[in-house]
Amino acid sequence: MYRLLFALIMILLLALSTSAQSNSPDERYVGEIVAPAFPAEVDWINTENPLTIDGLRGKIIILDFWTYGCINCIHMIPILRQLEERFPEELVVISVHSAKFDNEGETENLQQIVQRYEIEHPVINDEDFLVWRTYQATAWPTFVVIDPRGYVIGAQAGEVPFEAFETFLAATIEYYDNNPDVGTIDRTPLEFALEGAGDPGTALAFPGKVLADTASNRLFIADTNHHRIVVADLTTYEVLSVIGTGQRGYADGTYDSAMFDQPQGMEIIGDTLYVADVNNHAIRAIDLSVQEVSTIAGTGNMARTLVPFSSIISDPLAFDLRSPWDVILGENNNLYIAMAGAHQIWQLNLDTNVLQAAVGNAREAQLSTTLANSELAQPSGLHWQDGLLYFADSESSTIRVADIAQNNVTVISGTTNNDLFDYGDVDGEIGVSRLQHALGVTTNADGSLVYIADTYNSKIKLFDPTTGITTSLFGLSGNGGYRDGDASIAQFDEPGGLDFANGLLYVADTNNHVIRIIDLEAQTVSTLEFPNPEALVITRDEPTVLGGNSAQGIQIELDTQTVTTGTSYLNLNFTLPEGYKINELTDSTVDIVVDDLAQINNDDSRVVITEENTTILLTVEDGQSTITLTIALFYCEEDSYCLIDDVIITVPLFITPTSSNNQIVVNREVTLPDFLTASN
Repeated sequence: MYRLLFALIMILLLALSTSAQSNSPDERYVGEIVAPAFPAEVDWINTENPLTIDGLRGKIIILDFWTYGCINCIHMIPILRQLEERFPEELVVISVHSAKFDNEGETENLQQIVQRYEIEHPVINDEDFLVWRTYQATAWPTFVVIDPRGYVIGAQAGEVPFEAFETFLAATIEYYDNNPDVGTIDRTPLEFALEGAGDPGTALAFPGKVLADTASNRLFIADTNHHRIVVADLTTYEVLSVIGTGQRGYADGTYDSAMFDQPQGMEIIGDTLYVADVNNHAIRAIDLSVQEVSTIAGTGNMARTLVPFSSIISDPLAFDLRSPWDVILGENNNLYIAMAGAHQIWQLNLDTNVLQAAVGNAREAQLSTTLANSELAQPSGLHWQDGLLYFADSESSTIRVADIAQNNVTVISGTTNNDLFDYGDVDGEIGVSRLQHALGVTTNADGSLVYIADTYNSKIKLFDPTTGITTSLFGLSGNGGYRDGDASIAQFDEPGGLDFANGLLYVADTNNHVIRIIDLEAQTVSTLEFPNPEALVITRDEPTVLGGNSAQGIQIELDTQTVTTGTSYLNLNFTLPEGYKINELTDSTVDIVVDDLAQINNDDSRVVITEENTTILLTVEDGQSTITLTIALFYCEEDSYCLIDDVIITVPLFITPTSSNNQIVVNREVTLPDFLTASN
């Protein structure tokens, strides 16, 4: 490994001002340490082939060391996007993802995050910290700048303002333009093969939070990556209205003109819906009676300084917020705000319009003591119940409770150690249980049970205050997935928020782009289907996936098939409705589970379906066996909308050398969902 002794060249502040004028230009813009090569064994996203330092000669390179749950890293994504727009020919940004959490290190999960955050530059999955150690990164985020000759000219840990980056890069470009004998800028445009960035084409896109309001019989969904709020009937799930244009922006106004930027948590008080508008760093108020959106706190700019706990802000509209992630109403008409980017919980009194810190001293850590002295780590989910403020403290992987009247904070689930790396997937009592970057918390109606969205474990968990024990309710250990059914098979993929109403848990299943419904009495999971999904279609080039069909979540067991020992061919045959075809813009998949008597010859249990007839080679031994196929087939009407055929098929086998048959046949006739056939 190379060891780099970086000077912390002042990318921040006035790197090029009078304090630097005594230095020679070479010291500022011409590096002396050769940038180490990238390891061959890392995965790349958003580029067809791995990039090399040598292959990027002539470009200024920014290496962005990040991890996707880190709020400071998230703050830098729009700044890097601005820099790419400012220097499209001279600059190449490469995000080096060195994961904090186990879940973040999975390439498939990282691909979804690249899509969620609309990252269009190359990304390295540095799950083993190979690049991190080579470049001596020190924190998330860390930035390394490489000159056009392939030498390191600067490194900086922490958030860097756009203006500081812009000044430094502009001066570097000017220096090389004026000194071609030292090196030259190559302004040849580069195009990357984007595989993750962009809209997933589903009716919802990475929904972050959900709010079930029994008083008005409405369900509110933060359709986060569509930058809008969806309002549905709580009984029928009919889409009643859509709030926001669906385009990223910051504008007050009517439902069809207002704009949000990745909204998350919501709270309803009377006819007003309050929204944590994360990337606009604002709290929005939606008057549901007159269908108008306004801003009640925040300027649209991100706060860059910490504010003392005792500070009183009398004009919230003139005050910069820092990534508000959730809101909830407490006592005395206080609207509590999970200020994820400031590692605090704030309160806005709706009577006096006074804004102030309520919990946390703004130091990122896991310390539970008094309200003012407790230390939080990216609080991202809130729930109020009987004087207690529950919050999901994501980066400490805990669920904590602030007792406002008693002036104390305690941990109820997750680690009780002051260690931001003490996470896992462990059920048990307080101090034993472990979570992984939990984002959501709620209770049942009387507060006797606490439900947790254990996001990076892709599970829904239960904390029982009477026993002090946390247990897993739904979700299988390991990576996330998508399957309805009972607790033995149901799967989620990074659920971000949840709410309770009428015996049901509504879950924003973020990476699956759907809302799931948990029937707590029946102990089953289903996927919410809108009877009028066409109301959610956004005009764009690609078709919109409207949702599942009548096969959603069902299981089919075929008759036993007899095959010969040795090589067999599993033939999947799909018959689609007339006028429909398999979607070419996303992967339709079949996950295959076999027992000890069968083996998939290519050792890959997931097969991508591109045609209506697919053959998979198996090797089988004598005896009775079973093959289970979990199918997610995306099929589309030409130039219109797409649907999902989501079904589990079990195939019993009798394997004997006396049989002459080596063909296993699975025929699946796909039928249109009820909401389409009913409308016709």
